[in-house]
Amino acid sequence: MIAAALLALALAGLWASGAVEALGRWGAAAQKEFQGSMAGAIRALKAGQPAAIWGLIGLCFAYGVVHAAGPGHGKVLIGGYGLGRRVPLVKLSVLALLSSLAQAGGAVLLVYGAIALLGWGGDRVEGLTEEVLAPASYGAIALIGAWLVWRGLRSLLRRAKDGGQGHDHGHAQHGHGHGHVHDHGHDPEHEHDHGHDQGHDHGHDHGGAVCETCGHAHGPTLEQVESAGSLRDMAILIAGIAIRPCTGALFLLVITWRLGLAGAGVAGAFAMGLGTALVTIAVAVMAVTLREGTWSALEGRGAALRIAGPVLELAAGAVVVLVAGQLLMRAL
Repeated sequence: MIAAALLALALAGLWASGAVEALGRWGAAAQKEFQGSMAGAIRALKAGQPAAIWGLIGLCFAYGVVHAAGPGHGKVLIGGYGLGRRVPLVKLSVLALLSSLAQAGGAVLLVYGAIALLGWGGDRVEGLTEEVLAPASYGAIALIGAWLVWRGLRSLLRRAKDGGQGHDHGHAQHGHGHGHVHDHGHDPEHEHDHGHDQGHDHGHDHGGAVCETCGHAHGPTLEQVESAGSLRDMAILIAGIAIRPCTGALFLLVITWRLGLAGAGVAGAFAMGLGTALVTIAVAVMAVTLREGTWSALEGRGAALRIAGPVLELAAGAVVVLVAGQLLMRAL
């Protein structure tokens, strides 16, 4: 938990110091070089060179990796969500992959819809992206970060309110063996005071590990506090990332459309998406590793474990709000 807070502070410090902006400038310069190389590959493809398509696909994949290596909203959102919510690694990795591919698909729909159906030019498509879609995406991501902050604060307040209500059984004797099983259906992190004056063995089923002596769970286990994101959460996250198409994909799709190479443009756009996904999945792995490391370090420490989730959620949400907010202000 302390490591997560320090990481959040370090990320915020890097952002405030301008290091992230320097990385962004490097990424922008590298992407311009890749765009020049892609233009050459497109010309070779138009000239009928059969191997040019594979060169274009490779360049597009590399462009996606370089594009994702710079500061971007997708990594911030995936990383923040992975820190703030206890999502399995496979699920978060799939979310990262789907969001990157959805971003590529959004670029295809935007360019071909605007050019083929509305007759727009490339400049108008890019203007729509930068002036409307980018701010909308950053605003949506900032709202998701605020939602994580709100959830974390709400959980902390709930735990503070219930902090004194630990299990105080007061069992003088065990062994009446009534044999009835109570299935309360509580939130696994909820603790309550039974206050039994008579020592009987209820064998309450809390859905987790129980004490062999009294048959009760005296604190939350890792499994009990696990909380995976829902399909609705995943859809919102994917939409927040996909609504802002990659500029390189727009560049590629517009040029290939004009040259009658639409199929190559679509393939290249999705290759960019896979390159972006490679980096975003790496961010997901780091986020889950940090979170699970924190969980493992706190295993068996009931009080600390109860607040670890909310603290991580609050810190991750704050970082998402900070980064997305600055991106939004820059885009406006």
